[in-house]
Amino acid sequence: MFDNNVFLKDSCANVTENGTVTGFELETNITYYRGIPLSMMEYVHVTVDGEMIPDDSISVSLDRIDYFTLKEAETVTSYKWEYGEPLIVRVAKDGGLAPGTHQIKLTVAVRTAYIPVPLEGTKERTVEIA
Repeated sequence: MFDNNVFLKDSCANVTENGTVTGFELETNITYYRGIPLSMMEYVHVTVDGEMIPDDSISVSLDRIDYFTLKEAETVTSYKWEYGEPLIVRVAKDGGLAPGTHQIKLTVAVRTAYIPVPLEGTKERTVEIA
């Protein structure tokens, strides 16, 4: 139902810090029609070329300033993820994605106060890294 909100087109790119490629990131919108505290994210899963990325390699940010591991995000109530505001999903991976074509799947699920199951969306895209 929310698959079209997940993994925004043309948002996947390698991340360079101090001249070194330290990983890659992509963006997603929320799988709900309202905003939620970041702590109400149920899970974020990233798969690259059929290989699932470990949770401890993933962090998220709403402002590209403060990044939280998925474990830290469980307690973050002061940041609200609003509808239409992209969440940045960063994957720590030495060297990032190699140049060429990659198949990337992103799955995002959130909890809400009155729906008893997480609202999940999945989107898979073919991306080209220069």
